[in-house]
Amino acid sequence: MKRLLIYFLIAFSSALHAQTIIPLYNGAAPGSENWNWQEQQIKTDVGTIVMDVTKPSLTVFKPEKPNGTAVIIAPGGAFHALAYDHEGVEVAKRLNAKGVTAFVLKYRVVHTDPAHPENSIGNLMATKNFKKLDSLNALVIPLALQDGITAVSYVRTHAKEYSIDTAKIGFMGFSAGATLTMSVVYSAAAEARPNFIAPIYAYENAIAGTAVPAVTTPIFIACASDDDLGFALHSVHIYEKWHNAGQPAELHMYEKGKHGFGTRMQNLPVDSWMDMLTDWMKMHGFIK
Repeated sequence: MKRLLIYFLIAFSSALHAQTIIPLYNGAAPGSENWNWQEQQIKTDVGTIVMDVTKPSLTVFKPEKPNGTAVIIAPGGAFHALAYDHEGVEVAKRLNAKGVTAFVLKYRVVHTDPAHPENSIGNLMATKNFKKLDSLNALVIPLALQDGITAVSYVRTHAKEYSIDTAKIGFMGFSAGATLTMSVVYSAAAEARPNFIAPIYAYENAIAGTAVPAVTTPIFIACASDDDLGFALHSVHIYEKWHNAGQPAELHMYEKGKHGFGTRMQNLPVDSWMDMLTDWMKMHGFIK
């Protein structure tokens, strides 16, 4: 009996913390039907890194008391990988604590082909061959954009199931995920456009689309002046464009933090950027 009770408690605890995974498409994802490689998950000191995504999905993180707001989170990784924990799961948990329903997006990325190690993200970053990186990414960005738009459509269509207000759906991302965030808001039709966005250290050069929405769409931007990849001014340009369009815009440019600070603690002011984000969301009525 005691053993049965322990088993029940373990099973109950596991079920309580289990997350629902929602495939974005029925069957193969459009545009990559011939992709036959397997998704890879690598454990690192910053958590799980996901590569070779062929089946785009949303993982749902439900708060105990949903407040009606949802945020789709796109982890970064130079469109070659996804920093799934560091810029996904941990962010979702923090938003859950504020009553926000979070959806971590797995979007399609460039295949890591063992036959071409020169094209690996590690080699491209080590050699600073950003021109080749951009060229490889250009083939997959339209697919990732399709995944982002489909994710917003799913959340809005199923809002009632998750106690979400269809006018309170946000999209945020990091690095490549921030580039995707901007691409979605610029390119999506009204029914699949997020109501607010938060691009964190975005790469402006790869953003698809240019049209700032005519409807009010608040933006929260964060980056570090000492960004290793030189993305600081990219965030400034995005802010200027949003501000000049008369859109609500908030920019936090931290003196130190480097690229990819995400949820990593560095004992620097940048560590509190998510507090700034949730204060901003509260100001706009997305958090009570």
